[in-house]
Amino acid sequence: MTTALAEKAPAKINLTLRIVGRRADGYHELESLVAFAAVGDTLTLKPGPASALEVKGPYAAASGPVEDNLVLKAVRVLSEQVPGLKAGHFHLEKHLPAGGGIGGGSSDAAAALRLLARLNGIAIEDPRLAAAARAVGADVPVCLDPRPRIMRGIGELLSEPIDLPEMPAVLVNPGVPVVTREVFGKLVPAQNGKAGLGDVPKAYDAVIAYLDKQGNDLTLPAIASAPVIEDVLTALRAWPGVRLARMSGSGSTCFALFADADEAATAARCLHAEREHWWVQTTTIGKAVRASVPCN
Repeated sequence: MTTALAEKAPAKINLTLRIVGRRADGYHELESLVAFAAVGDTLTLKPGPASALEVKGPYAAASGPVEDNLVLKAVRVLSEQVPGLKAGHFHLEKHLPAGGGIGGGSSDAAAALRLLARLNGIAIEDPRLAAAARAVGADVPVCLDPRPRIMRGIGELLSEPIDLPEMPAVLVNPGVPVVTREVFGKLVPAQNGKAGLGDVPKAYDAVIAYLDKQGNDLTLPAIASAPVIEDVLTALRAWPGVRLARMSGSGSTCFALFADADEAATAARCLHAEREHWWVQTTTIGKAVRASVPCN
């Protein structure tokens, strides 16, 4: 019997996000420095004759109907690229909040593509995987190989991997999902005032200074959709040791970067005690995430 395979689906963090324009088809073009956190979902694949998906975990119910899940869409799309594709039964342990701006569904889909590649002997560099990722969703290509990169276009143009330091962090989601389409609908072009991304430094203090000169153009429209995001940012910025606090993606998850892991852990513990209904996680951001995990 073929052994089950497992992959992490790490949270995608937009350290910066600049909207550079809108295309004729209505999609917005962006420029974003993306990194991955050491927390996320876990996807397991047990090879078999038929494709199926089971979703469990604390955020299973919020992930929507199984038949609409991006994991199954990834299977369908890659099957069109690879005739005779072997698949099987997927088990998704859902730990990331839905609608949180940290790419939970996209990272799950990317994990599914990696599992299918492993099962079918497809190299991660195979252009069919990249094509499938683009077809599944705009954030899936950057999640396919979860290493820090700059993404441009609508997400399909990726830089080479970037060497970022490991940064202690706290992630907070207030339990209020936001709809990306609605956030973009509230975007005012005049809000796009930041310069383009240049070379990304490698040292911790230099990275913080670099990030501080950037921003997230979707913060104000996201707050207009979900005012509690401003409460989260205010709470994070008040903690000792916070070097930077910002919203990720289109919200509603925010992150705070610390210089010290103990300070991050203390902030997470206290925030969780004060706001029990918030999702609060201490983690690290920056280093490449080891996606493949042992499966018993």
